Amino acid sequence: MSATAPAQVVATAAALELIGRLRATHGALMFHQSGGCCDGSAPMCYPAGEFLTGDADRLLGDIGGAPFYISAAQFEYWKHTQLIIDVVDGRGGMFSLEGPTGKRFLTRSRLYEDAEWAALQAAGRV
Repeated sequence: MSATAPAQVVATAAALELIGRLRATHGALMFHQSGGCCDGSAPMCYPAGEFLTGDADRLLGDIGGAPFYISAAQFEYWKHTQLIIDVVDGRGGMFSLEGPTGKRFLTRSRLYEDAEWAALQAAGRV
């Protein structure tokens, strides 16, 4: 019997609470894991459809009902880890919706266990 493939992105309770607050204000949301540039390497939250994704972006899953994307190139670096989206005090990215809240989304990660990695491979997700 094979193991069930784990989610490739998950959110903490604090992140889910902030997502709910942002959704109440802005409507449907989406996330993209920034690869650097202006706002560093941070999960960026946008109104759904505001950030245009393309063939170079990969849908990892969803958090709090919002799709979560990462660039294919960045995924190659992080594919061995589960992304854990959390919230900390501080100013968010200038383009991310949580900026004015005094909170910011933060990406943490953990390495997959061998059985989880095998399940992701068997599912064709890595």
